[in-house]
Amino acid sequence: MADVEKGPQLADIQTDEDVRQLVYTFYDKVRADALLGPVFEKAIGSDWEPHLQIMCNFWSTMLLYSGKYRGDPMSKHMSLPIDPQHFSQWLALFTATLDSLFKGEVADNAKARANNIARIMQSMLGFPLNNK
Repeated sequence: MADVEKGPQLADIQTDEDVRQLVYTFYDKVRADALLGPVFEKAIGSDWEPHLQIMCNFWSTMLLYSGKYRGDPMSKHMSLPIDPQHFSQWLALFTATLDSLFKGEVADNAKARANNIARIMQSMLGFPLNNK
């Protein structure tokens, strides 16, 4: 008997609108998260739109090679009160968001890039890395 996939057929990330959907959906989850929400709220404040636009540009550059992002994401995170648990939760929410919205090579690339970003940031913050 062949496996039958249930639920909607998901497409891959192809456009800036897809990236926007990913970013906005993900950060809705971040804001509602008991661990991550307070950290982001303190760092960003009440006006999330500039941050969301930066994140759209960042992920558009990372996934669609648009060249819209020109910045240094590492320095922005160095002073935040975060630890490996925050990175694990961030990755879990990001992966769950991707899996709920998209499927394909670019979506898989997004997961790999997020994992690499988390590892690099943790290393820069002096946290030991797991070899997962």
